Amino acid sequence: MAGVDTYTHGHAEPVLQSHRWRTAENSAAYLLPHLRPGLDLLDVGCGPGTITVDLARRVAPGRVLGLDVSADPLDEARALAAREGVAVTFAVGDVYALDLPDDSVDVVHAHQVLQHLTDPVAALREMARVCRPGGLLAVRDVDYAATTWFPADPGLDRWLELYGRVARANDAEPDAGRRLLSWAHAAGLRDVTASASSWCYASAAEREWWGRSWAGRATASAFAEQAVAYGLATRDELGELAAAWLRWAAADDGWLGMLHGELLVRG
Repeated sequence: MAGVDTYTHGHAEPVLQSHRWRTAENSAAYLLPHLRPGLDLLDVGCGPGTITVDLARRVAPGRVLGLDVSADPLDEARALAAREGVAVTFAVGDVYALDLPDDSVDVVHAHQVLQHLTDPVAALREMARVCRPGGLLAVRDVDYAATTWFPADPGLDRWLELYGRVARANDAEPDAGRRLLSWAHAAGLRDVTASASSWCYASAAEREWWGRSWAGRATASAFAEQAVAYGLATRDELGELAAAWLRWAAADDGWLGMLHGELLVRG
């Protein structure tokens, strides 16, 4: 039975800033060739809805439901859908107990969700339950330990180590990408295609955006609050991590890559 999930990032503005950057193209490209108009789609962990709205365009006039465990980002998601003229329903929901019948949607999508759960196997089983025969369950999660950057900076080494410790203190798995296939098998899912893709930040604009986002998260987010509350870092140490991110952002030859695992599971 799943424990109590704690979202390591929270919904502070620096976090939502990075979530707003996500699109179907940069975060769900592995799924796009399998979409067509008329499919019903469930997006679990939709956040501010940027991926959800993109996916909804591709499956219209199919029904699209975006769920998030928190109501905090959903007004923003609804406003985005309204501005874009895309029909999406957004609601609070529980990935372990989806309020949907068996075999009720064609596509179930979850981006950067399983890494934050105490029981990702149970979540996969539940998402598969609502997926129609012949449908698709699509999940994508980062693998933090595979994150790499240039130039070297002890402050970023400390950031990566601290992030892993905070996430695991929440009984979550920051290196989820490499575990997706094993979790799917543990959930009894065997018709699975595994793949990987990456995010890369290398231009001046990308470094400025990503570096400032993480500098903000290091000092003013749920991650920062948890790091202090769990006795894993002091406020001064978090300030040093923020400074490391700003040094990286300012480096003319700065580069960062993040590997993601992906799964397509046939219903």
